[in-house]
Amino acid sequence: MTRRETAANAAVQKDGRALWIEETGLCALRQETLPACCEGEVVVRTIYSGISRGTESLVFAGQVPESEYERMRAPHQAGQFPFPVKYGYAAVGVVEEGPEQLVGKSVFCLHPHQDRFRTPVSAVHPLPEDLPPHRAVLAANMETALNITWDAGIQPGDRVTVFGAGVIGLLVAYLASRIIGTEVAISDIEPKRAATAKVLGLRFSLPDHVPHDCDVLINASASADALATALDHAGIEARIVEASWYGERHVDIPLGGAFHARRLSIVSSQVASLPPGRRARWDTRRRMGKALQLLADDRLDHLISGETPFETIAADYAGIIGSAATLCHRIKY
Repeated sequence: MTRRETAANAAVQKDGRALWIEETGLCALRQETLPACCEGEVVVRTIYSGISRGTESLVFAGQVPESEYERMRAPHQAGQFPFPVKYGYAAVGVVEEGPEQLVGKSVFCLHPHQDRFRTPVSAVHPLPEDLPPHRAVLAANMETALNITWDAGIQPGDRVTVFGAGVIGLLVAYLASRIIGTEVAISDIEPKRAATAKVLGLRFSLPDHVPHDCDVLINASASADALATALDHAGIEARIVEASWYGERHVDIPLGGAFHARRLSIVSSQVASLPPGRRARWDTRRRMGKALQLLADDRLDHLISGETPFETIAADYAGIIGSAATLCHRIKY
């Protein structure tokens, strides 16, 4: 190999490629020029990233409301809503350049789907020794589930129902079931989700068989029907947590019937903000560290519903997003 060829290869290795959503239903891989090295930064070579179907499907369909363009920006996002936009927030990789104590370490980063990127040291989270990188793509989902569980205020002995057996719903139910004495059910309209719930030790129910007189009900289904069912099955002064994001859709909430008579509460949960009772002691870095620790259970591998090589992801993305069978889909680099 000549010196010119060696230099050309070195130049290529300093760049990366990223998945961009170009327009509604269309993706492409774009070449990315990494910025020049700065102190306090690392270069990460991505091993895996995870597609979070719920949020990414709304971005892919161009359904982010204009009023939410700034609030919905992902860390390290490029482009602007609606399109073109580089999106995603579940990257796991190995540090290639940076502080000596981090080089060679496996890390998680809230970064779009990209095979190589430069980011501040503060943006990467070293993986615990007992967490394999292939499962760490669930970290952002677990962080969201942890925040929802805090917002729900679940106490020992509570009767809890979670609506929506997607990744977030399953993780919330999983966390709730580990609080001593709780009676946890997860409900979904898709009977096939029962198998995954069973692996996690969860009771599964179809909407017609949701328990009555629940203490806490959590809607992670993005379904207005599920929210209505939660209102019908809530006990007196029960707490209903709406954890779904509906994009541009308008949702009717049936506030007649028992809503006032039972003095029910409906609260929202959104991972961008820590619950008020945690803010004095917790920050987002401590929360992410705890989320990574909570992924140590091998059973959580069942939340990865498929894997696709990065080389073909632009062509495969629409099918992954559009499949009701998708939980967390992993991209392998």
